[in-house]
Amino acid sequence: MKQKKTPMRKSLVSNEQFPKKDLLRIAYNKEGEISIDPSGKAHGRGAYIAILNKESREAKKKRVFDRAFQTKIADEFYDELITYVEHLVARRELESATYSADLAPDYD
Repeated sequence: MKQKKTPMRKSLVSNEQFPKKDLLRIAYNKEGEISIDPSGKAHGRGAYIAILNKESREAKKKRVFDRAFQTKIADEFYDELITYVEHLVARRELESATYSADLAPDYD
C-alpha cells in the first residue's frame, strides 16, 4: 500500500519545517482581521508557528506577523496567542501522561 504523504509547513519564528498538525495557523483575511485558526480552514492568508511556548513568546518579541502580513498588529493579539499556545502545550502534556492503577483511589 502506498505511504500517505505528510504535509509540511515552515514555522515563521524558527524557519524549520514541521508536520502541519504540529503547527498553529494564523489567518489574515481581506477585511484586515487577524485570528487564530485552530481548524486550519479559515479564509485568508495563513502563516504558521510551532506549538511551543518558546515560539509564541519569540513571535511577540520579533513581531513576526507584522512582517508576514505587512500590517501593524496589536500587542493584545500576541498576548492572546501566547495564552492559547500555553493552553495547547498543557493539553498535549496531559494527553501523553500515563497514570498507574496503583495511584488510583480505591472506592470499595
